[in-house]
Amino acid sequence: MSNLSDQVILVTGASRGIGAAAAIELAKQGAKLCLSSRSAAACSDTLETIRNAGGDAFAASCDMSDYDAVEKLISDTMEHYGRVDTLINNAGIVDPIGPISTSDPKEWAKNTSINLLGVYHGTRAVLPHFLEQKAGTIINISSGAAHGPMEGWSAYCSGKAAVHMMTRATALETGEDGVRVFGFAPGVVDTEMQVKIRASGINAVSQIPRENLSSALEPAIAIAWLCSDAADDLAGQELTIRDESLRKRIGLPLS
Repeated sequence: MSNLSDQVILVTGASRGIGAAAAIELAKQGAKLCLSSRSAAACSDTLETIRNAGGDAFAASCDMSDYDAVEKLISDTMEHYGRVDTLINNAGIVDPIGPISTSDPKEWAKNTSINLLGVYHGTRAVLPHFLEQKAGTIINISSGAAHGPMEGWSAYCSGKAAVHMMTRATALETGEDGVRVFGFAPGVVDTEMQVKIRASGINAVSQIPRENLSSALEPAIAIAWLCSDAADDLAGQELTIRDESLRKRIGLPLS
């Protein structure tokens, strides 16, 4: 287990799913946390779990599609803890699901404003602090959809593919200044997003039985490991939880 004592970590989309599981795991390993969601109240269960276990965290509302709101989120975290060490860009949506030919342009744009612009906004707002302190970590939650098109997911696949390039560009620009950037694909996890996917009945992912989905615990453990210096040599890469060599390094069971 990594020791993340005194690290300050900001997790977006922390109200449920992978974000909530990661926040709880990070707190377990000693990190101090800002939990972000569109509504801070939505993070209440995660926050209570962390505090009941003796962890240090607070919750903040933030619309990741609004740069001013994201800048305030970073500022509030700095004010609360005095620094930020890691940003986990986890907030994301899968909607709209359906053919491009009948898609709603406004919903398609909304997906991009969260899944792509949200990552840019978080990265843009936190980088000046990281560059000043000559240290910092950004973990962009990726997906297999970044590299393989899926029927009905044009917005989601396009956004995740763009985030993959965002990860590479950020690493290229800041790697020599002490900033570590990772893309991380958590696999097919049993989250609320998967409920929507199954209900759509579109593409092979929707046909995966719920009992065959992974729990959020494994990606949470992997994310915590990426926050530690054990992952230094992997900075700048797009990683997947399905990589057996990575699982071995993290200490996850091999499939």
